[in-house]
Amino acid sequence: MSERRPVRVVDHPVVQHHLARLRDVSTPPSEFRLLVHRIATLLAGAATEDLQLRDTRITTPLTETAAKELSQRIGLVPILRAGLGLVDPFLDLLPSAEVWHLGLFRDEETAEPVEYYRKLPKTDPVDVGLVVDPMLATGGSAMLALGVLRQWGVPRTKLVALIAAPEGIEAVQSQFPETQIVVAAVDECLNEQSFIVPGLGDAGDRQFNTLR
Repeated sequence: MSERRPVRVVDHPVVQHHLARLRDVSTPPSEFRLLVHRIATLLAGAATEDLQLRDTRITTPLTETAAKELSQRIGLVPILRAGLGLVDPFLDLLPSAEVWHLGLFRDEETAEPVEYYRKLPKTDPVDVGLVVDPMLATGGSAMLALGVLRQWGVPRTKLVALIAAPEGIEAVQSQFPETQIVVAAVDECLNEQSFIVPGLGDAGDRQFNTLR
């Protein structure tokens, strides 16, 4: 088993500012979606800072010069449905990235993930797979997604979430120690219902206005 990679907490002042409003129960869905986009943009910068480059040459308005360009195929894997809110910020930075979808829902009795949709090819894996989901709670959904990428043959994976519980981080690192975890905040714990505390509620319902 490889050595665990440290968790990258993006403790940026702007991230923390937006995270406070994101957690607030009074924040309406329209603003919630905008806040997810803003925070994910900064997380995307942190999650992609070590992507590999290759040398190239370009012509500026004045002369020809040496330059760099990304050398790897990048795949984004949002966990449906809440993970959709993190896709556009990554595509803003990586417009050539491939987007593959994995649909999961949580069994409220067992807190285990149940897969209902998978759109990933069986061959020709990307070089770097980025699993994106607003919350890392028990780690069940994240580990299922990372297992799918491992089965696909993706050599390098990262997990990007807005907030995480220590229990979820521990679970993922125990099974996928080579995966870098990038988050905006590590919260206190999970409650008896396996929800993150203090958390931000159900990210899917709050994004898509399906609270009841």
